[in-house]
Amino acid sequence: MRDYRHEYDSYHAKPKQKKRRAKRNAARTILTKKLGEGAVAGKDVDHKNRNASDNSAGNLRVSSVKKNRGWRKGKH
Repeated sequence: MRDYRHEYDSYHAKPKQKKRRAKRNAARTILTKKLGEGAVAGKDVDHKNRNASDNSAGNLRVSSVKKNRGWRKGKH
């Protein structure tokens, strides 16, 4: 059985991870304002240089969930 409480307390609740998550959320907000809700709905916001803290306009793009989450598996 997966202990979600322990997982949150030991990783997701850490200040460093909260800042990283906030940057990823900010990237989504930037693209939503630029392209509109419909363009981002059901998609992932991808960082071209794979640096989630770099939210410059040229580094963000909308990609499919399959492509964005499967790149480590050699499926891109």
